Amino acid sequence: MAFIRSLYFTNRLYLNLAALVCLFVVAFFVPVLLVVAKVGTAVLLLLTLVDLLMLYSNKAGMHASRSMQEKLSNGSDNEIHLYLENRYSFAVRTEVIDELPFQFQKRDTLFQAQIPKGRTHIILYTLRPTKRGSYSFGAINVFAMGPLRLVKRRYRFAQDQEVPVYPSFVQMRQYELMAVSNRLHEVGVKKVRRMGHSSEFEQVRPYVAGDDQRTINWKATARKADLMVNSYQDEKSQQVYCLIDKGRVMQMPFEELTLLDYAINASLVISNIALKKQDKAGVITFSDKISNILPAQRKENQLRRILELLYNQKTLYQETDYERLYTTVRHSLKQRSLLLLFTNFETLNGAERQLPYLRALARHHLLVVIFFENTELHEVLRRPATNTAQVYTKAIAQKFSYDKRKVVKVLRQHGIHTILTPPQDLTVNTINKYLELKARGLI
Repeated sequence: MAFIRSLYFTNRLYLNLAALVCLFVVAFFVPVLLVVAKVGTAVLLLLTLVDLLMLYSNKAGMHASRSMQEKLSNGSDNEIHLYLENRYSFAVRTEVIDELPFQFQKRDTLFQAQIPKGRTHIILYTLRPTKRGSYSFGAINVFAMGPLRLVKRRYRFAQDQEVPVYPSFVQMRQYELMAVSNRLHEVGVKKVRRMGHSSEFEQVRPYVAGDDQRTINWKATARKADLMVNSYQDEKSQQVYCLIDKGRVMQMPFEELTLLDYAINASLVISNIALKKQDKAGVITFSDKISNILPAQRKENQLRRILELLYNQKTLYQETDYERLYTTVRHSLKQRSLLLLFTNFETLNGAERQLPYLRALARHHLLVVIFFENTELHEVLRRPATNTAQVYTKAIAQKFSYDKRKVVKVLRQHGIHTILTPPQDLTVNTINKYLELKARGLI
């Protein structure tokens, strides 16, 4: 049974058989071709038998394995390597089908490769998961064809692999490397001019052209007989909390990811940058109840703890309870902190219902409310209306778009920092706001 299950015939064999059938049909009218048809059939059977023997003469003619990272990054392209080793004494042509996790819904992933004898071939492809969780890879199916390509032998390498998909640590590392090399402007992060300086003294150093003249240390200048200035650094050990709304408003999809996934990816990036800036990073997730509280710390394993916490977050499809959020924050956070609230408001009425709790949070902490533009509305507004139904649709879209801008205005009138951003620009705009508040000495 194992032999039968591994045996397949190629299209080349079927085409030759079809040609012989046609030749036998023509031989019915032209008898002289009957001999040619019989000889051709015998030759084809002999060649098929030879091809079959060559493929099955080596019990382990092929070997395959799959290599990937221990965890995949959500919303990013992840590289998968397939290693194919030809152990035959002749070159083989292969067709490879890798059984992908059901979350990708791909059933036509086929790779072809020509592998010389005794050589190893590497197949590289990428996968972009759009949901966090556990992904299960199945077997690697390798169909090897001999020199005549009449018969295929299937090798099945059962490499069942469970791989977790975490929030986008690829994006996190990208911004981390750019921050270390001062190249954040390449992805749109702005350099914010410092207004004055923070109060944490660092050192006295020689004056350099462009230094603020108000920082000249006249006593040190007199001693050194050269201009000396006081150097200040950003205040450290400030608490930065990402408050992530898991209510039903965050389930809205954009480019295959939900708004919750965008918020989680941005939270991971901003937490990493805050830790690099010597601040403390923490996370609170909430919906109709408080799901998780990770206190802000600056320990070595804090980023790993944040990553593990964000990995299992799911939308709860409930109405968000901001009163409970305020009570929890007031009780748990004794020190004034920067609160980055990732949520979404589609209507002005929805924002006004939560305004008292947002104002209460802003009285005790530095609150930044981050919510999302509906980019689909922009597409509707850009298209010209050609009939009555489209006119009504465009009017409704304009009302929703106006409400978004009105929410920003109302929040700012009450002294609440606000970011209204497209989902794809969420991370960059959040980093910009954090660096701006840091430069202005507000945290």
